[in-house]
Amino acid sequence: MYEDIIYEKRDNEARITINRPESFNSFRSQTLDELQDAFQAASDSKSVGVIVLSGAGGKAFCSGGDIREMQQLTPHTGRVFVSRLFQLFHTIRNAPQPVIAAIDGYCLGGGNEINMVCDLSIATARSIFGQVGPTVGSTPVLAGTQLLPRCVGDKKAREIIFLCERYTAAQAEQLGWINKAVPDGQLGQAVDQWCARILEMSPQSLRISKISINFESDKLLPSFTHGIEMLAATYGSDELREGMSAFLEKRKPDFNKFRK
Repeated sequence: MYEDIIYEKRDNEARITINRPESFNSFRSQTLDELQDAFQAASDSKSVGVIVLSGAGGKAFCSGGDIREMQQLTPHTGRVFVSRLFQLFHTIRNAPQPVIAAIDGYCLGGGNEINMVCDLSIATARSIFGQVGPTVGSTPVLAGTQLLPRCVGDKKAREIIFLCERYTAAQAEQLGWINKAVPDGQLGQAVDQWCARILEMSPQSLRISKISINFESDKLLPSFTHGIEMLAATYGSDELREGMSAFLEKRKPDFNKFRK
């Protein structure tokens, strides 16, 4: 049924896996469409009490958008692409069940923004976190600028977004970026334990609690809609083409030429 993801239902759990390990589980338009379909199916299922999102291959949870597709976007097609991503985020945040991000490996760029919209996050010790937008001429305006400051604080979020450094799972846990870092090889056990605990809870109470917790950040909807328009307008720009071309060519981008 799916090409880019794996969807499984078992014992009141829905497990969704991004299955593009050859590209470090980056997402293309098809990936977003399949994730949206799977999350909507899980969300609509009365028997599902918890949803787990992970990445295949053991090297990455998700490394963000597929640069090869994003490089070709125009303001029009870029708006469609970013709107797909926003719709996925909306579905995850409004699912009546808790959504757990099970992170093993790189969690970067748009992949970290997916992490930010999940309710809970558990990561292996080897996992690496960070934003990459300004290194490729893009901007994390669909969860990075809205939700990251609410987890790590305003000043730290600015550091993460402006400097695009890498952070370990231990650092991410200390900052409140994720809930828990576990030793490599123990992610499955840790996720299973939290799923089992969640399934002991009243689904009605979990649903109401999630809606209530989301209240304050739901008021950020205008920031998301404005972000879609602002980011879409950058597609096809000289700065974005330079950043993404440099990434594909494995060289350092020259953004200083745009300051002259």
